[in-house]
Amino acid sequence: MKRERLGGPVDPSKLRVRELNAHQLLRGSELEGPNRPAHLEGEELERYVEERVLTTTLDSAVAWARSNSFFPLAFGLACCAMEQFHAAGPRMDIARFGYEAFRASPRQADLIILAGRVSIKMAPIIRRLYDQMLEPKWAISMGACCSSMGVFNNYALVPADKFMPIDVHVPGCPPRPEALMHGVLKLRDLVQDNPDSGWRERYGAVGTEERP
Repeated sequence: MKRERLGGPVDPSKLRVRELNAHQLLRGSELEGPNRPAHLEGEELERYVEERVLTTTLDSAVAWARSNSFFPLAFGLACCAMEQFHAAGPRMDIARFGYEAFRASPRQADLIILAGRVSIKMAPIIRRLYDQMLEPKWAISMGACCSSMGVFNNYALVPADKFMPIDVHVPGCPPRPEALMHGVLKLRDLVQDNPDSGWRERYGAVGTEERP
Protein backbone atom coordinates (compact mmCIF):
# COMPACT_ATOMS: atom_id res chain seq x y z
CA MET A 1 0.00 0.00 0.00
CA LYS A 2 1.04 3.59 -0.62
CA ARG A 3 1.04 5.88 2.39
CA GLU A 4 -0.44 9.35 1.88
CA ARG A 5 -0.73 12.25 4.25
CA LEU A 6 -4.30 12.92 5.25
CA GLY A 7 -4.58 16.68 4.94
CA GLY A 8 -8.31 17.00 4.71
CA PRO A 9 -11.22 15.15 3.22
CA VAL A 10 -10.07 12.10 1.23
CA ASP A 11 -11.75 10.78 -1.86
CA PRO A 12 -12.08 6.99 -1.30
CA SER A 13 -11.82 6.36 -5.02
CA LYS A 14 -8.25 7.72 -4.99
CA LEU A 15 -6.97 5.44 -2.24
CA ARG A 16 -4.24 3.07 -3.40
CA VAL A 17 -5.83 0.13 -1.62
CA ARG A 18 -8.81 0.32 -3.95
CA GLU A 19 -6.47 -0.38 -6.87
CA LEU A 20 -5.14 -3.65 -5.43
CA ASN A 21 -7.21 -6.06 -7.43
CA ALA A 22 -6.64 -9.73 -8.17
CA HIS A 23 -4.08 -8.99 -10.86
CA GLN A 24 -1.64 -7.30 -8.48
CA LEU A 25 -2.28 -9.83 -5.72
CA LEU A 26 -1.44 -12.72 -8.04
CA ARG A 27 1.81 -11.02 -8.99
CA GLY A 28 2.63 -10.68 -5.30
CA SER A 29 3.32 -6.94 -5.51
CA GLU A 30 1.34 -3.78 -6.00
CA LEU A 31 4.24 -1.97 -7.64
CA GLU A 32 4.26 -1.40 -11.36
CA GLY A 33 7.26 -1.05 -13.59
CA PRO A 34 8.51 -1.54 -17.13
CA ASN A 35 8.62 -5.34 -16.70
CA ARG A 36 5.34 -5.59 -14.78
CA PRO A 37 2.19 -5.04 -16.80
CA ALA A 38 -0.44 -2.97 -15.09
CA HIS A 39 -3.30 -5.37 -15.79
CA LEU A 40 -3.91 -8.85 -17.08
CA GLU A 41 -7.21 -9.76 -18.61
CA GLY A 42 -8.93 -12.73 -20.20
CA GLU A 43 -6.66 -15.41 -21.63
CA GLU A 44 -3.49 -13.72 -20.39
CA LEU A 45 -4.74 -13.88 -16.82
CA GLU A 46 -5.75 -17.53 -17.22
CA ARG A 47 -2.33 -18.44 -18.62
CA TYR A 48 -0.62 -16.49 -15.85
CA VAL A 49 -2.51 -18.41 -13.16
CA GLU A 50 -1.91 -21.78 -14.83
CA GLU A 51 1.84 -21.14 -14.91
CA ARG A 52 2.10 -20.08 -11.27
CA VAL A 53 -0.64 -21.80 -9.28
CA LEU A 54 -0.54 -25.49 -8.36
CA THR A 55 -3.49 -27.23 -6.76
CA THR A 56 -3.25 -30.59 -5.05
CA THR A 57 -4.51 -32.49 -2.05
CA LEU A 58 -2.91 -32.66 1.37
CA ASP A 59 -2.41 -36.42 1.08
CA SER A 60 -0.61 -36.03 -2.24
CA ALA A 61 1.65 -33.29 -0.88
CA VAL A 62 2.54 -35.34 2.20
CA ALA A 63 3.23 -38.43 0.08
CA TRP A 64 5.41 -36.37 -2.26
CA ALA A 65 7.44 -35.05 0.68
CA ARG A 66 7.83 -38.49 2.22
CA SER A 67 8.83 -40.18 -1.02
CA ASN A 68 11.56 -37.62 -1.71
CA SER A 69 13.15 -37.69 1.74
CA PHE A 70 13.62 -41.29 2.83
CA PHE A 71 15.83 -41.80 5.87
CA PRO A 72 17.41 -45.26 5.32
CA LEU A 73 18.76 -47.22 8.22
CA ALA A 74 22.54 -47.71 8.10
CA PHE A 75 22.31 -51.48 8.17
CA GLY A 76 24.10 -54.18 6.20
CA LEU A 77 24.08 -57.96 6.43
CA ALA A 78 26.47 -59.33 3.80
CA CYS A 79 28.09 -58.57 0.45
CA CYS A 80 25.04 -56.64 -0.80
CA ALA A 81 25.91 -53.97 1.76
CA MET A 82 29.02 -53.10 -0.30
CA GLU A 83 26.78 -52.27 -3.25
CA GLN A 84 24.54 -50.26 -0.94
CA PHE A 85 27.55 -48.21 0.18
CA HIS A 86 28.46 -47.55 -3.46
CA ALA A 87 24.97 -46.23 -4.11
CA ALA A 88 25.67 -43.48 -1.60
CA GLY A 89 29.12 -42.78 -3.08
CA PRO A 90 30.07 -40.06 -5.56
CA ARG A 91 29.71 -42.26 -8.65
CA MET A 92 26.05 -43.17 -8.11
CA ASP A 93 25.23 -40.24 -5.78
CA ILE A 94 21.91 -41.31 -4.33
CA ALA A 95 21.82 -37.84 -2.74
CA ARG A 96 20.41 -36.59 -6.04
CA PHE A 97 17.08 -38.03 -4.93
CA GLY A 98 17.32 -37.00 -1.27
CA TYR A 99 18.07 -40.44 0.21
CA GLU A 100 21.63 -39.92 1.45
CA ALA A 101 20.82 -39.35 5.14
CA PHE A 102 21.55 -42.85 6.45
CA ARG A 103 20.57 -42.94 10.11
CA ALA A 104 22.35 -44.96 12.79
CA SER A 105 19.24 -45.40 14.91
CA PRO A 106 15.99 -47.10 13.85
CA ARG A 107 14.06 -44.41 15.72
CA GLN A 108 15.33 -41.86 13.18
CA ALA A 109 14.82 -44.00 10.07
CA ASP A 110 11.77 -44.84 7.98
CA LEU A 111 13.37 -47.19 5.43
CA ILE A 112 15.30 -50.38 6.07
CA ILE A 113 17.30 -52.00 3.27
CA LEU A 114 18.02 -55.64 4.00
CA ALA A 115 21.31 -55.93 2.13
CA GLY A 116 22.34 -59.56 2.38
CA ARG A 117 21.33 -62.97 3.61
CA VAL A 118 19.22 -63.29 6.76
CA SER A 119 19.90 -66.14 9.15
CA ILE A 120 17.31 -67.60 11.48
CA LYS A 121 19.17 -66.13 14.47
CA MET A 122 19.29 -62.65 12.85
CA ALA A 123 15.61 -62.53 11.84
CA PRO A 124 14.24 -61.62 15.31
CA ILE A 125 16.79 -58.80 15.63
CA ILE A 126 15.86 -57.38 12.24
CA ARG A 127 12.20 -57.57 13.14
CA ARG A 128 12.89 -55.67 16.36
CA LEU A 129 14.71 -52.94 14.43
CA TYR A 130 11.80 -52.73 11.99
CA ASP A 131 9.30 -52.40 14.84
CA GLN A 132 11.33 -49.53 16.34
CA MET A 133 11.36 -47.51 13.12
CA LEU A 134 9.24 -44.44 12.52
CA GLU A 135 5.76 -44.68 11.05
CA PRO A 136 5.11 -44.80 8.17
CA LYS A 137 7.98 -47.12 7.31
CA TRP A 138 9.08 -49.23 4.38
CA ALA A 139 11.42 -52.12 3.68
CA ILE A 140 13.49 -53.15 0.65
CA SER A 141 14.81 -56.69 0.21
CA MET A 142 18.13 -56.39 -1.62
CA GLY A 143 19.65 -59.39 -3.33
CA ALA A 144 18.64 -62.96 -4.05
CA CYS A 145 19.70 -64.25 -0.63
CA CYS A 146 17.34 -61.97 1.24
CA SER A 147 14.46 -62.55 -1.15
CA SER A 148 14.69 -66.28 -1.87
CA MET A 149 17.85 -67.41 -0.02
CA GLY A 150 19.70 -67.55 -3.35
CA VAL A 151 22.69 -69.89 -3.50
CA PHE A 152 22.46 -70.41 0.27
CA ASN A 153 19.17 -72.29 0.11
CA ASN A 154 19.54 -74.22 3.36
CA TYR A 155 18.00 -74.52 6.79
CA ALA A 156 20.03 -71.64 8.29
CA LEU A 157 18.53 -68.83 6.20
CA VAL A 158 15.05 -67.39 5.93
CA PRO A 159 13.48 -65.09 3.30
CA ALA A 160 12.76 -61.59 4.56
CA ASP A 161 9.09 -61.63 3.61
CA LYS A 162 8.55 -64.56 5.97
CA PHE A 163 8.97 -62.45 9.11
CA MET A 164 8.31 -58.83 8.01
CA PRO A 165 6.50 -56.97 5.23
CA ILE A 166 8.64 -56.15 2.19
CA ASP A 167 7.63 -53.37 -0.18
CA VAL A 168 10.22 -53.78 -2.97
CA HIS A 169 12.43 -56.73 -3.96
CA VAL A 170 15.71 -55.90 -5.75
CA PRO A 171 17.00 -59.02 -7.56
CA GLY A 172 20.65 -59.86 -8.17
CA CYS A 173 23.61 -61.54 -6.52
CA PRO A 174 24.65 -58.99 -5.63
CA PRO A 175 22.61 -56.30 -7.40
CA ARG A 176 24.55 -53.33 -8.68
CA PRO A 177 24.10 -49.90 -7.08
CA GLU A 178 21.99 -48.88 -10.08
CA ALA A 179 19.59 -51.70 -9.30
CA LEU A 180 19.21 -50.53 -5.71
CA MET A 181 18.57 -46.97 -6.86
CA HIS A 182 15.98 -48.31 -9.31
CA GLY A 183 14.30 -50.15 -6.45
CA VAL A 184 14.24 -47.04 -4.27
CA LEU A 185 12.68 -45.06 -7.11
CA LYS A 186 10.06 -47.78 -7.49
CA LEU A 187 9.36 -47.40 -3.78
CA ARG A 188 8.98 -43.65 -4.33
CA ASP A 189 6.30 -44.31 -6.94
CA LEU A 190 4.62 -46.72 -4.54
CA VAL A 191 4.52 -44.13 -1.75
CA GLN A 192 3.08 -41.57 -4.16
CA ASP A 193 0.29 -44.06 -4.93
CA ASN A 194 1.47 -44.34 -8.53
CA PRO A 195 3.03 -47.82 -8.76
CA ASP A 196 3.86 -49.51 -12.02
CA SER A 197 1.56 -52.29 -13.06
CA GLY A 198 2.74 -55.77 -12.17
CA TRP A 199 3.68 -58.44 -14.68
CA ARG A 200 0.21 -60.00 -14.46
CA GLU A 201 -1.33 -56.76 -15.65
CA ARG A 202 1.35 -56.20 -18.30
CA TYR A 203 1.04 -59.66 -19.81
CA GLY A 204 -2.65 -60.22 -19.24
CA ALA A 205 -2.12 -62.99 -16.69
CA VAL A 206 -4.67 -61.87 -14.14
CA GLY A 207 -6.55 -64.90 -12.88
CA THR A 208 -3.61 -67.31 -13.10
CA GLU A 209 -2.66 -66.97 -9.45
CA GLU A 210 -1.90 -70.12 -7.56
CA ARG A 211 -4.59 -71.15 -5.11
CA PRO A 212 -3.81 -73.03 -1.89
